[in-house]
Amino acid sequence: MDWMILIVAGLFETGFAFCLGKAKEMTGTEHWLWMGGFLACLTLSMLLLAKAVQTIPIGTAYPVWTGIGAVGTVVAGILFLHDPASFWRLFFITTLIISVVGLKMVS
Repeated sequence: MDWMILIVAGLFETGFAFCLGKAKEMTGTEHWLWMGGFLACLTLSMLLLAKAVQTIPIGTAYPVWTGIGAVGTVVAGILFLHDPASFWRLFFITTLIISVVGLKMVS
């Protein structure tokens, strides 16, 4: 169950990065709504990470959490924020995914 909590925490990390990216594009009320989403996702991500590390070693949980957030943020950036999807970007994101899976397998 704690691995599922960690995965959800990583997804909320993606959420707070995405909200921050959208907030910088907006002004006025829309900016503050995206900043509210940023704060909500940040809070939930941290609380869930804290819960997960009660049973998962921090040396495993933190890299998995940041890996999920990094991969999710790159994918969200490509799909929604028009970030480039170059070969090398996708290659290195793939190596990051392999590393996160490897950490899970050896834990």
